[in-house]
Amino acid sequence: QVQLAESGGGLVQAGGALKLSCTASTDIFTTDTVGWYRQAPGKQREPVGWFTFGGSTHYVDSVKGRFTISQDNAKNSVYLQMNTLKPEDTGVYYCSARAFWGQGTQVTVSS
Repeated sequence: QVQLAESGGGLVQAGGALKLSCTASTDIFTTDTVGWYRQAPGKQREPVGWFTFGGSTHYVDSVKGRFTISQDNAKNSVYLQMNTLKPEDTGVYYCSARAFWGQGTQVTVSS
């Protein structure tokens, strides 16, 4: 069993930035792709981007150029740096690896 824990969410004004963290209880990020997802109120969960264990990153079009995923294997952590935030980025952000999910962290962007 692997536990994932997100942190770093909060309330920020449009144009601001937040950095989310996802910390695993094992070194799963060295062997598995980790994805970031978000779920806005009343909407389905959607992918934001993902970081492969080979070191490549991929992003959905809506966040390209604004969000960056990075990894620190020594800390069993993956990060989501979110810049130039927009109100439509509001939602609960989750990380996932293999079949494991964190509990999510709330991001609210005010206009």
